[in-house]
Amino acid sequence: MMQCCEDVAVVSDSDLPLSNTRRTLAVALAGFCAFLDLYAPQPLLPELSRNFHKSPGQISLLVTISTLAVALAAPFVGTLSDRWGRKRIIVPATLLLAVPTLLAATAGSFGQLLFWRLWQGVFTPGVFAVTVTYINQEWKSGAGAAMSAYVSGTVLGGFAGRSLAAVVAAHFNWQWAFLLLGGLNLLGGLAIWAWLPTERRSEREPSDGLFSSMWSHLRNPQLLVTYVAGFCILFSLLGTFTYVNFYLAAPPFRLGTGALGLVFVVYLVGATLTPLAGRWIDRLGHRVSFAAAMLLAIAGSLITLNHHLVAVCAGLAIFCTGIFIAQSAASSFIGSIAKTAKALAVGLYVSFYYLGGSFGAAVPGTMWSWGGWPACVGLIVCVGLTAIALVWTLWPTTADLRDKDLPDKYFGTFEN
Repeated sequence: MMQCCEDVAVVSDSDLPLSNTRRTLAVALAGFCAFLDLYAPQPLLPELSRNFHKSPGQISLLVTISTLAVALAAPFVGTLSDRWGRKRIIVPATLLLAVPTLLAATAGSFGQLLFWRLWQGVFTPGVFAVTVTYINQEWKSGAGAAMSAYVSGTVLGGFAGRSLAAVVAAHFNWQWAFLLLGGLNLLGGLAIWAWLPTERRSEREPSDGLFSSMWSHLRNPQLLVTYVAGFCILFSLLGTFTYVNFYLAAPPFRLGTGALGLVFVVYLVGATLTPLAGRWIDRLGHRVSFAAAMLLAIAGSLITLNHHLVAVCAGLAIFCTGIFIAQSAASSFIGSIAKTAKALAVGLYVSFYYLGGSFGAAVPGTMWSWGGWPACVGLIVCVGLTAIALVWTLWPTTADLRDKDLPDKYFGTFEN
């Protein structure tokens, strides 16, 4: 017997597969809703730039402000879910995410739209970060399948948000795009409330030593480099997919808003190929896999300099695949190197990751003003090479990780 959703109900053994299917759908839907809104404005940026009379660098703040809010809010969400419960955070956060999304459609100025985008970022970690914790806590078996369903939901949500926003804006206007996304958030929140069982037990980490553990992680060279790697990953991803819209909207491509939304189909190519790279990481190790993946992403970036649309799309697909594999290598490496307070170590990674996204959506705007898309690509290549150099220098090799007595340099701090 088990308790399903908020209502206390007796479920027979024959109903268990149905209940498990529903909760798996619920976590997948949570991933979908979390990333439905976050990057949705990207294909709308050229149109919004014209409407609000803003430069590409200025209008990109619509992406920067949300990712910055995610980075700042993420470390506190885990504490709230420990105290109040996982479902009691996931469901309200999903429903509250609909509020600023719907109100964004009423924005009459750039400042008002920025304000509502800020609140979208504040509520987003309550969905995605707590859902990951929920899966790790509640699935005693089959957690891998549940996490795969969740990741698939995040990819589909990111793609759907961009493509739906672009198609709706092309046929109606950008306000209707926000109304549609807000409505989907409301429906998704209600479905999650109905299908997601309340967690059986909250596993709390002791609060004593929280800040000392955080400081210890930040003083660990390997973890700090991993956080920098995460920063560089999302910097590169958002830098590319924010400013490529302006590149493709200009001559010789002259793509409209609807066509720009379809360009994000390349995300699905990367998401399909990335799971196959798990064997690479296991066989070659995190360091080699990360370096190879970032080199692949750099190659994809350079291909986009070709003035043929097919070549640009192919380059973006290659870039996505490399970035997603690098993200898999970096995030899984944390579990190999963090020996204590692993949840906190992951939380810090999330903050650095989205902080990188904030800079990636803003800083390339300066390069765009100076040298257009080639200058943006040059910056992204430099960021990728920097990440490779740091990881290759400070991450341990596969042999070192398998050694029970790792050299002190791998677990020491910068003060040692």
